[in-house]
Amino acid sequence: MTYPGAPRAPLTSEVMAAAALEPWRAAGPRSRRSAARRPRRREAAARGPGAEPEANEIVVLRRIREAGEDLLISDFWSSALDTINRCLTKHLEQLKAPVGSLSEALGNLHLGSSPGESAVATGSIPGDTLATGSCHWKCVCYGIGNFATCIIARIQLTFLLLFLEKCHIPRSHCRVYDPLFSPLETAVLQSLGVTVLSENEEGKRNVGGEPTIFYMLHCGTALYNNLLWSNWSVEALSRLVIIGNSFRGLEER
Repeated sequence: MTYPGAPRAPLTSEVMAAAALEPWRAAGPRSRRSAARRPRRREAAARGPGAEPEANEIVVLRRIREAGEDLLISDFWSSALDTINRCLTKHLEQLKAPVGSLSEALGNLHLGSSPGESAVATGSIPGDTLATGSCHWKCVCYGIGNFATCIIARIQLTFLLLFLEKCHIPRSHCRVYDPLFSPLETAVLQSLGVTVLSENEEGKRNVGGEPTIFYMLHCGTALYNNLLWSNWSVEALSRLVIIGNSFRGLEER
């Protein structure tokens, strides 16, 4: 992405998938045996090191509950809530500001707190609730990973569920999608009350005038590009909050 200016046109699934395709080559018997094992290796690599075997729905729900208990008593949870609370407070302030041109809106963005600024909003209690004002938020989650077999993905899902609770966002207002979800993971998410999207939106979701928080950790640059491209207006951007990768980090890379 290049700033300032509008992001590139959205990338299609065909373009993104083309980069992952490998040319077919003739192989001898040994190569055929290796190729037969390759899908299993790739599947294990996708789950990451320390991956757990996929269990049944009851076991996965128990693991999610245990991860939530661990997360709530961690320093990371309180620190993350403080950071998100500052961002949401700034966002509410910006919603009250006069609407101008897109360049003016981008120039007035506050992406971090000023030195000496209070860590949390006045009157708020860290860990109790977040500064959402009177907004009726929606939430969209992309690319959370295989939480049934990966502890990192499970912690990310647990954080999302706790975050929805702190923001008083009903789980039914949260849309979730990852092309890697197994039937078991889809069933678990449905039992948790979130809505599992049936189609890959490729990040091209317009907020449609509804304040929306996008929870998209470790997603590729193409997904962020598609999301911004689909909401490249003052009205849409003013209603959009992203919890995800550092844009500065993306630019530096």
